[in-house]
Amino acid sequence: MTDSGVPGGSSPQATGARSVAVGGDVGVAITGDGGRVVMLPAEAVHWAREVDAPPGAGHLPGSTSGVFVGREGELAKLRRLLAAEGEAAVTQVSGARAIHGLGGIGKSTLALHYAHAFRRTYTLVWWVNAASTEQIVTGLAGLATWLCPQWAATADVQERAAWAILWLQWHPGWLLVFDNVEDPGDLRHYLGTLPDGHHLATSRTATGWHAIAPTMPLGLLDADAAVDLLCTLAFGPEHLPTPEQRQDAAALAADLGHLPLALEQAGAYLFETGTSPADYRIMLGQVMDAAVGGIDPERTIARIWRHTLTAIERRNPQAVTLLNAMAWLAPDAIPRTLLAPLCPDPLALGEALGALYAYNMIAYSTDRQSISVHRLVQTVLRHQPAGSDGHPPGRQEAGHLIQHATSDEDTDTSQWEQILPHVVAVADSTPPHSPASIDTADAYHAAAQYLYRQGRDAHTIPLRTATLTQYEQVLGNTHPQTLSSRNNLAAAYQAAGDLTRAIPLFEATLTQYEQVLGNTHPDTLLSRNNLAAAYRAAGDLTRAIPLYETTLAQREQVLGNTHPDTLSSRNNLAAAYQAAGDLTRAIPLYETTLTQREQVLGNTHPDTLLSRNNLAAAYQAAGDLTRAIPLYETTLTQYEQVLGNTHPDTLLSRNNLAYAYQAAGDLTRAIPLYETTLAQYEQVLGNTHPQTLTSRNNLAAAYRAAGDLTRAIPLFEATLTQREQVLGNTHPQTLLSRNNLANARRVVQQRSTATSSTAVDPQQSSTTD
Repeated sequence: MTDSGVPGGSSPQATGARSVAVGGDVGVAITGDGGRVVMLPAEAVHWAREVDAPPGAGHLPGSTSGVFVGREGELAKLRRLLAAEGEAAVTQVSGARAIHGLGGIGKSTLALHYAHAFRRTYTLVWWVNAASTEQIVTGLAGLATWLCPQWAATADVQERAAWAILWLQWHPGWLLVFDNVEDPGDLRHYLGTLPDGHHLATSRTATGWHAIAPTMPLGLLDADAAVDLLCTLAFGPEHLPTPEQRQDAAALAADLGHLPLALEQAGAYLFETGTSPADYRIMLGQVMDAAVGGIDPERTIARIWRHTLTAIERRNPQAVTLLNAMAWLAPDAIPRTLLAPLCPDPLALGEALGALYAYNMIAYSTDRQSISVHRLVQTVLRHQPAGSDGHPPGRQEAGHLIQHATSDEDTDTSQWEQILPHVVAVADSTPPHSPASIDTADAYHAAAQYLYRQGRDAHTIPLRTATLTQYEQVLGNTHPQTLSSRNNLAAAYQAAGDLTRAIPLFEATLTQYEQVLGNTHPDTLLSRNNLAAAYRAAGDLTRAIPLYETTLAQREQVLGNTHPDTLSSRNNLAAAYQAAGDLTRAIPLYETTLTQREQVLGNTHPDTLLSRNNLAAAYQAAGDLTRAIPLYETTLTQYEQVLGNTHPDTLLSRNNLAYAYQAAGDLTRAIPLYETTLAQYEQVLGNTHPQTLTSRNNLAAAYRAAGDLTRAIPLFEATLTQREQVLGNTHPQTLLSRNNLANARRVVQQRSTATSSTAVDPQQSSTTD
């Protein structure tokens, strides 16, 4: 429940979340940090199954130097590893000081060369920048846009990523490359959900892969390969170096520690300037500092960079300005359009970028519409001494770029996805004691609001944190805009499941709202509602219920009895009563809310259907199936009329009705409904989607209740196997499946159906708005 928070704009608005009695929301799940469940229309699901990729299709980034030397053995090993295991992670050699943390070892180059070399053996090759869960989702969304543009043009990022996962489930034989993975755990869901292709990851992190994928550590180039690479870059591939040139190159390669990135940058300088390796060694000064295990890569790149930057500045001063600004952006996929404010003339921008490319300071995408800068180069550039204005070179320029990019209210989804990683990077890289700016805070806020509108509030935490810091410094601790920002950050923590940080923020915000705006201001009421929701999420109903009661009474007084916010409060309080087991108070509130929503919103409005479902769930929880079942039946009929027979909400409603029939002991009606629902889930969402697994488990439970163990046990076995693969070995639903199967087998062994019990999946019976 995040407010709109637009500076000088509207008041905070509560947002609704849908849930139903049995099964939860349905859709193609995009999980991970702050992932949400996404529902795809049947039309899109059909296309996911029917759309084919042309042979050799895919997306790969541009290469840096285009030279691949000395990694033939690693390439062959990688091929064997993927063929045998289906996934592999190329990591750095653990503990080597020469490459620890900063990179430059050539992991991405190896992965890129593998993708090119074996492209024709895959149905599709797709490259994903994987430094965060957010970027993984964006990369998968790009696959949907590329394969099915007619549908993707109207879908949000989460929906497109969900469509891509569904497509990959239907079309085996692909290669996904996850580049620069920061947290190996980010890939767990994708490897479990997508078993019918190859997953190749690169990472600076050497640990944490044991339960994710087999690793192939990559070390420095050997001496001969390093000299070959340097000579090829410095003299050109057609030139055969003289023995003296090769000897000088060998000495320079040793100075550079055989670090591939250093060799590439030095080679580019030698080629562009005509400098000999011997003279270049003199320019670098003393021989590179060496220690046990290798060189200091940041210091090495810094020495190379000083001379390279001087040469670039003589050739094109504007190029240095651009490079310094790009140091503060995300390293990959920097749009040319984002850089335009620093160099409005397209011809001049092209010439400046060309100079940087010639010296191997940047890499182009295949269409040359975006640029990448190596992370190690960025690290070195960020550590330059501050200028006379107190800012490191390029920092202010990067801030102006994101302010300009986020100021356009007409920015569409595709533009947002291009600029979003760079806004996040600028927020993350704020130097200590940097002056605050309202314009910068507004840029961070605009980006966070885009993510919030996309249903990805948990991903906004870095942006919300940076926004709050800026507003506190400029506007003060209790300015309404600061309070709005603090509320937003608390909501983001709650969306990420971090209630230990969310609740204190909500508490502080409410206290300040009461002091600044008064006890019954709409923003104060929303803050009180949000704190109550956080208490309820934490299971603290003794604090949640009084807050809900107070908020409802005040909204009735301030907004009126049938205002949508009042109706939300009434529904929320009813849900809290039900969670506390107090159905005598929950049910009348649900009944009142449903009646009022029918009057105010109409009989088939989503909130009305939600209320009808919640009331049916409460009746069922009270054991009153004579009232629950007709309500479920009515809701299912309306879902079928409004959304169609195979819409995910319709399938979930059908599942709920089957569950109620089973609770009433009417297995003759429950089992056919479960069977129909499972067949439709398999058709619409795929065989291993979490909701399909829930449906399969519930059908097995119904068979078990009917005493038909010959059909129940194979379903329980299939569900357990798939949950272990998709959800992991210790997921609560996996444990539930394991228990269900054990109970069913015990009955067979005992030749009796007397004592064992089978659980359906744990469900949420009601929801808050």
